[in-house]
Amino acid sequence: MRREEARKKAKELVSRMTMEEKASQLRYDAPAIERLGVPAYNWWNEALHGVARAGQATVFPQAIGLGATFDAELIGEIADVIATEGRAKYNAYSAREDRDIYKGLTFWSPNVNIFRDPRWGRGHETYGEDPCLTGTLGVAYVKALQGDGETMKAAACAKHFAVHSGPEALRHEFDAEASAKDMEETYLVAFRRLVKEAQVEAVMGAYNRVNGEPACASRALQEKLRGEWGFEGHFVSDCWAIRDFHENHFVTRNATESAALALNTGCDLNCGNTYLYIMKAYQEGLVTEETITEAAVRLFTTRYMLGLFDGSEYDQISFLEVESPEHLALAEKAAEESFVLLKNNGILPLQKEKLKTIGLIGPNMNSRAALIGNYHGTASRYVTIQEGIQDYLGEDVRVLTSVGCELSRDRSEMLSTGSDRLSEARTVADYCDVVILCVGLDETLEGEEGDTGNRDASGDKMDLQLPKAQRELMETVAACGKPTILLLAAGSDIDLSYAAEHFDAVMVLWYPGGQGGSAAAKVLFGDASPSGKLPVTFYESLEELPAFTDYSMQERTYRYMSGKAQFPFGYGLTYSKVEVTEAKILPEEKGLTILADVVNQGTFDTQEVVQVYVKKTDSPDAVPNPQLQAFARVTIKAGGKEQVKLCLPAEAFTVVDAEGIRKEQSGIYEIYIGCSQPDERSVELTGIRPIKLLYEK
Repeated sequence: MRREEARKKAKELVSRMTMEEKASQLRYDAPAIERLGVPAYNWWNEALHGVARAGQATVFPQAIGLGATFDAELIGEIADVIATEGRAKYNAYSAREDRDIYKGLTFWSPNVNIFRDPRWGRGHETYGEDPCLTGTLGVAYVKALQGDGETMKAAACAKHFAVHSGPEALRHEFDAEASAKDMEETYLVAFRRLVKEAQVEAVMGAYNRVNGEPACASRALQEKLRGEWGFEGHFVSDCWAIRDFHENHFVTRNATESAALALNTGCDLNCGNTYLYIMKAYQEGLVTEETITEAAVRLFTTRYMLGLFDGSEYDQISFLEVESPEHLALAEKAAEESFVLLKNNGILPLQKEKLKTIGLIGPNMNSRAALIGNYHGTASRYVTIQEGIQDYLGEDVRVLTSVGCELSRDRSEMLSTGSDRLSEARTVADYCDVVILCVGLDETLEGEEGDTGNRDASGDKMDLQLPKAQRELMETVAACGKPTILLLAAGSDIDLSYAAEHFDAVMVLWYPGGQGGSAAAKVLFGDASPSGKLPVTFYESLEELPAFTDYSMQERTYRYMSGKAQFPFGYGLTYSKVEVTEAKILPEEKGLTILADVVNQGTFDTQEVVQVYVKKTDSPDAVPNPQLQAFARVTIKAGGKEQVKLCLPAEAFTVVDAEGIRKEQSGIYEIYIGCSQPDERSVELTGIRPIKLLYEK
């Protein structure tokens, strides 16, 4: 249903409501209005990497892993599956009058905040540190989730608007101060694209203040959103964020004033209970009936667009779609594409026929938590790394296992003297031809404030180190002298300097989803080549970064850093050697097109990610380093050659001045085309230098 028709129907319905009924509909848990035939509706649902918190669902890799795929088409396929399973569950639940939380069709995803600092615990909910990557994948997600049918398949929500990326412990009181340049150049890019290119149906405000104004009641942000960008959907607060206005930000005196401030500034829907004071605010003259009515109309417009009153072509989607074989296969494919191979001295892929015994060691080898990240659904079966390898090898190769240590505790048994699994780990290593060491984190050590066991930092990381027990385990295994592959399950930058020096291969699995173990086995044994790229910079240390609370982009992310990365954004090896051998520019009316010849010079079929970076050479307003402006995933046979077409937007040839004004700028631009960044560290690691072209605008 088109917005114009849906809004007309919404206005007619809302016009028949009393003031109390209108106000009641502005809460996330909107009650039924039986006399008008309006059922209850709970707006709160999550779908970050699969339908979340509502029972059985396909669990895809965590968002940061999806970012590592650099595959917009894949993200679209995943979002379509999420919408299908969401509809299947909604159809089943609503038929039984179950309209509880997490059972609606308004999904508060994707998270398109910029992962600007590796300490941020929620960074693994994002697609990484880059505005181009985040915006492109976010647009693909929203378009596919919402669909192109007569009604919306599901409603997406761009969050958290805006400038939200830690610290978690301070988020309810913190003022994120960002320059106009950083706002336009970095923090708002993905949000703008989701609104203008994907027509995202909802936007969620952040907890923090932005340049002095609470994000859920910011006139400056709303002027961007509804004014400059033309957003027509509804705006929702983060959960209990409006309460922070008077309890933590102290911009209002009480809940009544907070409700009025939020509503008057464009927040239509309250996740929380502060809008219980809307009627009191109305009675005190703090809000008008017209303002309450407009918010209700926007919300019912969304419900009409979803077909919740007049029916939808998606009403017949069966519950049997949930975790169908096709959906599980897609989850496995996504995991395969997400793995980032950081080092390989030739040990990978493993050759099954040459092995008699494999040792699996580490706290994440058989951990379900290490598969899922946060904001996850419930899989009917979780294939851990251990199970995936055991299933793959069957009876042909003996698999010995040892947890080696706990995730962060110093012992497995509380009565032991500590480090009680290290001797077992040594024994396993001694008996094996090769060791696969599975270390890392899970959502208890990095995640959202209030949701994790990491209470010292409210979900954020204190540093880039693995817990001490795991560092001791790495040293123990390294001392055994056996060929060793380190697999890291984590959602963010971890210091891998020791692993890179002491082990034969290092691969990042992120949180790979319910089928992660099956995918890992296929990649380890060469049924598929790793092809993921880092969506974040792996730094040498935190010392090169500004304070966590500093929202200036200076020295942050690959675009602004002046030092050398441990492992750079955009880096990742395959089992082959793929190189861009030739490239040329085709100017277009808007932007331009790059035609690149990509050659697989190795002996292994693989996928690769061709990346285009652009740098303005002679402008003080330009981003300091070449920045990603286009990318494409290509499948290429051993010895094969493919031509890839990459379209650069006109915005690639603009700069942002200190006042936050984006403007076209003539002159020379450097364009780099390759399978990595053009930085010296990437060249050092890959042995390949991207092609450089000059373009005069």
